[in-house]
Parts: sequence; structure tokens; C-alpha cells
Amino acid sequence: MALTDYTKACKLGKKEYQYRMLHGLTPTLEVLDDIIPTKGTFSEVPLGLVQIPIDQIVGTKTGGRSNAFAANFMPILRENTEFAQKWAQLSTSHIKEGIREPIKAYEYMNKFYVQEGNKRVSVMKYFGVVSVPGTVTRIIPKRTDEKENKIYYEFLDFYELSKINYIWFSQEGSFEKLQEAVGKGPQEMWTEDERLSFSSIYTRFKAEYTAKDKEKLSITVGDAFLSFITLYGYEEISEKTTTELKELITKSWEEFKLLGEGEEVELKMDPSNEKKPLLSRLLPSGSPKLKVAFIYEKTPSSSAWTYAHELGRLHLDQTFPDEVSTVYYDNVTLDNIEACITEAIENGCNIIFTTTPTFVQASVKAAIANPEIRILNCSVNTSHRYIRTYYARMHEAKFLMGAIAGAMAENNRLAYIADYPIYGSIANINAFALGAKMINPRAEVYLEWTARKDCNVVENVRHSQAVCISGKDMVIPEDASRNFGIYRLDGEVVRSLAMPLWHWGKFYEQLIRTIMDGTWKYDDDPSSNKAINYWWGMSAGVVDVICSQNLPIGTKRLVELLKDTISTGKFNPFSGVLYSQNGMIQSDPGRSLSPEEIVTMDWLAENVIGSIPKEDELNEQSKPVVWQQGIDKKKG
Repeated sequence: MALTDYTKACKLGKKEYQYRMLHGLTPTLEVLDDIIPTKGTFSEVPLGLVQIPIDQIVGTKTGGRSNAFAANFMPILRENTEFAQKWAQLSTSHIKEGIREPIKAYEYMNKFYVQEGNKRVSVMKYFGVVSVPGTVTRIIPKRTDEKENKIYYEFLDFYELSKINYIWFSQEGSFEKLQEAVGKGPQEMWTEDERLSFSSIYTRFKAEYTAKDKEKLSITVGDAFLSFITLYGYEEISEKTTTELKELITKSWEEFKLLGEGEEVELKMDPSNEKKPLLSRLLPSGSPKLKVAFIYEKTPSSSAWTYAHELGRLHLDQTFPDEVSTVYYDNVTLDNIEACITEAIENGCNIIFTTTPTFVQASVKAAIANPEIRILNCSVNTSHRYIRTYYARMHEAKFLMGAIAGAMAENNRLAYIADYPIYGSIANINAFALGAKMINPRAEVYLEWTARKDCNVVENVRHSQAVCISGKDMVIPEDASRNFGIYRLDGEVVRSLAMPLWHWGKFYEQLIRTIMDGTWKYDDDPSSNKAINYWWGMSAGVVDVICSQNLPIGTKRLVELLKDTISTGKFNPFSGVLYSQNGMIQSDPGRSLSPEEIVTMDWLAENVIGSIPKEDELNEQSKPVVWQQGIDKKKG
């Protein structure tokens, strides 16, 4: 019986050996001594007795026995050898009582190399054992700037807290995100019960994910698991039955495929002009055509952002009185957003706009559960396949605002009050600074963040002696202040100069028309796994600048000229030679930054005085937005 198992294992080994030979790969086991760094560039740390994940055992410490196995640890020596007889005896022992004697192994970069116990590992791999006890010595290389090295050092920190060695990621920052996703503090140790619970949840997920991964996606199981629990919640996943878990993994598969594509986002720069059959030909007459829900984090009367979107909703009501009906939900929080979306769907809404980046996870969950509902989230560079996102190229308007401020500041000092360090906001700041510098080469922009904790923005702006200030984009009904847009401070008198306009009404109107005329589905490329983001600007009429009567007529004419060149594509604010605070960003005078480079920029222009706040410098209210859309998000 045991020799029969050896014969079967040997066939598996020879099959692997031949496959790897045909594909130009090393057919036998990896040898640690062949890949280990030179002496003096690593340290050794004894870990004692640990459970070694069997699928992370990839080779041997020395080359002595490596050629007795194929790369999958299955034997390849003939059946009449002493090696085969010993393998067969171990097979019999495993079947009767299990192999309990620990192996000896080295761990390097979270892979294990056997020093003693190669045949035991081979037998246990053949029988599908999950882990094997082993006395392990860890080899730690010196720190480098290589990505794999950085991920490994993040793993070492995570291992010290959790003693978990069976999960791995392909992106930096993921171990820290996992610690947060399971509800642990940054330096909080794991208890034995927490380790057992995690092992159970992860093992169940891994089994279902691996069974479905016929395409062999280019991500690790850990990548998929982290994405999954981030979306659905660790505690919620722990309570799912195997059937429910399998169903959710199947429904979420496009998200996993998107991870394998590098989370790329396809930016739609302008509304599609392709016309398809009208909605009236597709839907029965006499019934409501579209019911649209708008979900707001705050109220229109207390938030300029929400007020702008509410004006957009009212524009839809006026533009499509017979074809579209709208409803809105305000003061929605992370605690009730899922219930709110569910209520909107139950009330017959077939299009839902969630108007803040913090609602993106709930939007994705709802879209997976309700594939017939179109759900869009107002954010930029958000990579999810089940929803679409939308935003405006406000940096085009901010460039004009900077030009106005540069022309109106006699002392060359400007102030820019920003909210969150998220995608898009850095482009706004830099466009403002570049616009100011184009008109006034000596202009300096003093940057202040409302999201920075313990920061008195008003006092800091006053201390900067800035004459022209860029404040919040628009006024709200409850606030009679004139401190919005670009304004001058003449002593205590505030004089409005201009304001940027988010024309969400035109944005929503054109999005609705893509559905009504049938072009919505044509934005999807079946061969692409990219997420879709509508990122429209002045050319689509969704961004503008309104000048006040306090602005000189010459400056107004300049604004109109610049507006025309940007709208028609003749000029890009981020074109030509560009300098950051740390040096040259772009040296080619004939090149413009790509849309992707603009969206994801994480540097400040050379004439900006200030910095981008780190996570520990932010107040608590801003952290949910920054966690979802912060410019450091993709670095981790």
C-alpha cells in the first residue's frame, strides 16, 4: 500500500519536473544556500518550535537532497531505491499514527527551507497536511529599498504581534491594514483565542477562494482576504456559513480580478457623444422612467458640499420633470448608510448617487448584492468594478482662481485653505499655485489644512499676512459669511473676487442622459478589468469660475481667455517644466502631465509654503475620508 502511494507521488513529481523543464524553470527544489545573501548582510534569529504552513515550504537548506524531489516536493527517484523504501515507511507511519517529530528548517523572506525532514515534508504534502511542526531559524536580511524587502519587514512587525506566519501580501502597508481590519490597535498583541479565530476564518476563505481561482489571479490569497474583510467587515465574515461565504466570494470576484490588474482606473474625461436608442423606446410608457436617490453625509443647509449636490438634484427635477423623479437622504452616517441604501432600493430607486468617498464601501456592497441597480460614488481614483465613480476636474478652475489671486495680491502673499489631503485636492492646490505664479512670478501660497488637528487656520492665515485668500468653494444657506471662493482682506472688510463652481446639475444631467440614450453600457469594455471614473471638467460645462464685480475688467478678460484655452484643450495647467518643493518634476517643456499623474500627485509646487499632513497629524473627523481617499493609500 505504501509503495503504491510512493508510485502515485512519484508520478506527480515527474509531471511537475517535465512541466518545469518545458517552460525553462528549475525542475527541482530551491536551495537556500544558493540564494541566501552573503555573510555579514543578514542575521539569524531562533524562533523555537512553530507550526510551519506546508505550502510555504519550498526547498532545502543545502543541495544534498534537493535533486531527489521535483519543485513541488514530490519524489522523483526510482521505486527500487532505499529513498523510496524510507518514504514508503513514513507514509505508513503517517496513515497509522501521524508524523509528530518536528522538522528542522530555516525561514527566509517567509519561505521555509528544510534542514532535516525532507521526506517527512514530502509525505505530508502528498497527503495534504496543512502545517507541520518545526524548529525554525529565521534569516533576516538587511533593510533595503526593494519592495519585497519592505513587505518582509512589515511582516516581521506583524509577526511579533500576532505570531501568524501563513498570510502574505503583494503590496506595502497591507499587514498594518490587516491589523486595523480585524479591530486591533497598531501595537496591540493578539491573544491565543484571536489567533485561533483568525485561523478559522482565513482557512475557510482560502479554501473557497482557491477552489474558484481557476484563472490563477496574480494576487495572493492574503490580498483577496484583506480586500474581502475590508469590504464586508471582519466580524460579519466570521459569522457567515460556508455556503454564504462561497456565495459572497463568487459575487465579489470582479473585485479580486481588479486587484490583479493593479487597481487601475479608467478616467472618462468627457461625456460620450455616441447616441443609442432613447429610453422611451426601452421602457413602457406611462410608468416612472428613472427614480434617483441622492445620499448626503450632511444637510444642504450646513454643508457647502452637500448644498452643491442638492442644487444638482433640483436641476434634474427641472430638466426631466416627466422622465426622472428624485429623493434624497441627508445626515447619513457610516452606521446607517447600508440601511439607507437598502431603503432607497426598496422604495424603487434604480439609480443611487452616494456623494462622499466615505460611503464607497457601502456602495460596493450594495452593488454586489443588487447588480440591477446603478450605484455611483462621488470620489476620484477609487478602484471598484461593481460601481462607477465620478468627480470634476476642479483643478482647472483652481488654476484660474490662482491667476486672479496672483493679479490682486500686491504683497505677493496668498493663502489657500484646504480640507483633506486626498486625491484631487493636491492637484487643486498646485494648480492654484501655478496660476498665481504665471501672473505673478513672486507669488507665494501659504497652505493651511482644516483637517490638521490643533490648528487655528484663521490665526495662521492672519499671521501669514496674505492679502488674497482661497477659502471654501461656495456659501451655504446657514452661513452669511463672504469668506468663500477668492476674497481680499482690506483690514476687516472682506471683498469677494471670484468663486469656483461645481455645476453638479450639468454633471448629473449628462450622466442621466448616458443612461437614457443607451450609452451607459458602452462605457464598459468587456476585455478590461479597469474601474470607471467620470472625471469631467470645463469642456463638459461642469466646472466654471464666476467673477465678482470687485474684479477689474482686465482681469476678467484674462480669466475668460484662460477659460477658453482650457475648455478647448489648447492649454493644460500642468504643462511645461514643473518644479516641486524638492526639485524638478517635469523637464520637458512640450509635455503635459497625464490625467493619472494629476489625480495621484503627492507633491507640492515650489511656491507653496506648507506641507501635506501625515495621518497622525489629522483630526478624528477627517480620518474616515483620508483612510478611503488619502494620497498615501496606494503607497500601502
